[in-house]
Amino acid sequence: MWKSPVGNIDPITISAGAALICSIFTQRLASRQSELWSETLGWVLLPIVYRVVGQRRQQHDSKTWGEAPLGNPVLEPATAASLWLVSLGIVTFCIFRAEGFMIAFFPILTPLLLAAQRYLRSDVRTSADSRFFSPFVNTVWGTAVAALFVIISMLDWNFQWYTLSIVPAAALLVLFDILTSGNVKGSRFMQPFDVENAIIPLAVRVVILLAVLLGVEKVAFDFATIEPLITLTLGLAKALTWYFIIQTARNSSWRTVTTTATFSIISTIDPFAQTLGAQASSHVVASFLALGQVIHNLPRQAAAKSALWIFSLASIVPYIANTVAIHTAQSSLVHSQEHPIAALIHNAKADFESLVERQSKNYSAAHDEYRRRYAVEPPPGFKVWHEYVTLHQSPIIDDFDQLHDSIAPLWKLSGKEVQEITKRVYETPNSDLWLCTFNGDQAQTNCTHPYRTADRNIQNYLNGLFENLRGVLPDVQFLINHLDEPRVIIPPSAGEDSHNKLNGTTNPSTEFTIANMGGQPVWDKLTEFCPAQQNARRSEPNRPVKTYEIPFVTDLPAAMDLCSHPEYRELNGLALSPTSFRLIEGLVPVLSCGAPSTMSDFVYPPAAYIEPGFRYDKAGDVDWDAKRNNLYWAGSTTGGFASDDKWRFYHRQRFVTLAQNLEHRAYYYLSEVGGVVSRVKSLFLNSRLYDVGFSRILQCEKDSCRDQRAFFPTKPWSDKDSPLRSKLVFDLDGNGISGRYYKLLASKSVPLKQTLLREWHDERLVPWVHYIPISQGMEEVPEIVAYLTGTETGDGLARGVAEGGRKWFGKALRDVDRGAYIITARSSLDTHNGAPAPGRPDASRNGVSLRKRAYKRDPAAANAIYRTPLRPYSSTKPSPPHDPPPLARALTASAKPRDVGASALADGGWTGDNISS
Repeated sequence: MWKSPVGNIDPITISAGAALICSIFTQRLASRQSELWSETLGWVLLPIVYRVVGQRRQQHDSKTWGEAPLGNPVLEPATAASLWLVSLGIVTFCIFRAEGFMIAFFPILTPLLLAAQRYLRSDVRTSADSRFFSPFVNTVWGTAVAALFVIISMLDWNFQWYTLSIVPAAALLVLFDILTSGNVKGSRFMQPFDVENAIIPLAVRVVILLAVLLGVEKVAFDFATIEPLITLTLGLAKALTWYFIIQTARNSSWRTVTTTATFSIISTIDPFAQTLGAQASSHVVASFLALGQVIHNLPRQAAAKSALWIFSLASIVPYIANTVAIHTAQSSLVHSQEHPIAALIHNAKADFESLVERQSKNYSAAHDEYRRRYAVEPPPGFKVWHEYVTLHQSPIIDDFDQLHDSIAPLWKLSGKEVQEITKRVYETPNSDLWLCTFNGDQAQTNCTHPYRTADRNIQNYLNGLFENLRGVLPDVQFLINHLDEPRVIIPPSAGEDSHNKLNGTTNPSTEFTIANMGGQPVWDKLTEFCPAQQNARRSEPNRPVKTYEIPFVTDLPAAMDLCSHPEYRELNGLALSPTSFRLIEGLVPVLSCGAPSTMSDFVYPPAAYIEPGFRYDKAGDVDWDAKRNNLYWAGSTTGGFASDDKWRFYHRQRFVTLAQNLEHRAYYYLSEVGGVVSRVKSLFLNSRLYDVGFSRILQCEKDSCRDQRAFFPTKPWSDKDSPLRSKLVFDLDGNGISGRYYKLLASKSVPLKQTLLREWHDERLVPWVHYIPISQGMEEVPEIVAYLTGTETGDGLARGVAEGGRKWFGKALRDVDRGAYIITARSSLDTHNGAPAPGRPDASRNGVSLRKRAYKRDPAAANAIYRTPLRPYSSTKPSPPHDPPPLARALTASAKPRDVGASALADGGWTGDNISS
């Protein structure tokens, strides 16, 4: 089989080799955008190719290039029905190719065509001259086994697309069946014909159908952007491919066409883009098998056909190059020197230990620390709150600076003014806010909306958090944002006239505007008041870490500061074209899931955290050593609405483009050579380390949706626990916060987190201790992934971060911690508004008046709650463990986890529930 060819190369071998060259070239150059145009051009050029090449062909031996196909009789002229049917088959195939379908079932055409030929003909030739390849060429079962192997090697588990690919495969089967000439058993639906003799009428019909398709495309989507030179070259290549494939088939079998096309498909799959090494190697084996079928389908007398084995290099060379590149990249990783990641983790651990250690140990210390930090007395019920968090061993007592900074602007307003503006904003058309009223007696929240009925589980969520606190908390009203995107910007001048208004005149402090800016660039509005905000911004000192100019996140608040990063204008879908953005300008207290640094929403723990599909369940998790050594992310194209080509700059699209190496750009790595660490630039990205892709393309105009489907290889819809089977899991914003973040934190994987939005937990989650922070530019991602997955030290550091985040999640992000945060926010509003909440007397700061009110409303219930005489509680002398504080006994019931589908953490910590956006 491998002996060198002797003598002159047979013309059939030449045509087969030319067909292989042209089909490989066509496959590599093809794109969805140019598919219809290039196919149309190819069929326009094909008759010209026949005229030009045909004159030269007549000079060859008529025994090889005779008027009739080798071994086949002369056929009747083509009927119109046959021509139209073949044309429809060709165009159907083109439609699916233009829409991005890999014709997964194309290889099965070979055994099906062989079976049809055996049924319809009595003289099917057996041409294989190799014992190994003979079954894969001449038997139905052998060709079926080969086809099945090729199909499995290309399998991506997208069964919807696989099912749809049956349509073009069936169309091609009909096409090849008609073109298959020979003696017929019985009648056939359509008369077979010699395609070469009917090339002009066939080309005319194909061009007509393709022209109709292009017209439909223009009306439905507008024409896709194409490169004229590439399209012209591709059209010529397709014309030559059809010419040489027809010549080869006339002198052998149309099964040569199916095997040639199968080889061109499988041999041109890029090994640099494969996430699994086994799949990349299977492509080499499958291409070898398909090429063998091509060669051994040629007539035995075809001289030098073994020379065609040279085409096996089309898959072998890229595979070897990929293997060498992976080995080279791994060998240059930093091993002996301290990596910047190790230094960042070390420093962050010291900061985290300091955070935990400095928390107040008793009520007096907490009271004094509050006054020191904020220069005001603590809010009403502060002692009750302290008793609550002490009982549940909440590790964060003092650090609520973010919440304080959000509430501080409202100090300009009186309680009455806050109530007034709350009501007016709620009643404003299209404000899209929920007005929630909490009844302290019943510990029940009732939320209403001007026109919506589904509240995204807000009411049930809040009722679940406070169901065991009847009679303990005051009544309060508050606004909750229905949308994913943030809502509020407070101008620096807001509230200046609050205490100087004249009777009967408008109070500027309670004025506000609502503007619908969805689908528009909003960066200028987001950063409009940056100079005033920067003057008041605090900065935390940093320990310097040598990063070798790779942009690791060393100061997270600074990295999230919009005012300091004008380049973010073109890096995030929220800034470029938010899906919805109903901006409120004014002193309006609105609770939102998250907000960027320049916006003034009160960020709170949202109800999205208990969405049923995104809670952590340890049954779906696996131990660290059993996880795949890669980075995982799958999701949809949320994060911005695409109406033009700027979707390429949205944060999710940029990440998937990077992880799939779709732009083949340069990446930066740290390399250690001779003990010296330096930054190097490389075009290589190890695809084995990334399992990343979009599962849905949405939130876009039809043209932009189509362009994205053409650009991104999509993934099938994955199981909700698929991320937990990888060591590294990526998480980034969608339209708003990413709800799946808590599930990842609670798992045994390490989250790599990119966000531009402040969340309520920012002061209790420490980057590089509980998760790996990622910059907006994401330039450091290749080095982080390579180091954490490619070195023993990196693997240990990643495992430590995963364990740190998991354990801290079970201590600091529980239901009780979220409830305590919301209580703090509401109590702070009551105090700093200058008046108690509607319908409630003010609560004393030592918590005693709350008890008095509880006894006055329902003495029996209060006695069941407090169980002790009414007396001030001193936390400077804590009760022993067997005799908890009086309020603690009332709150003990709330310590048990609610039935929200959570599973206990393996280390015996709290039972946590998780979310996704």
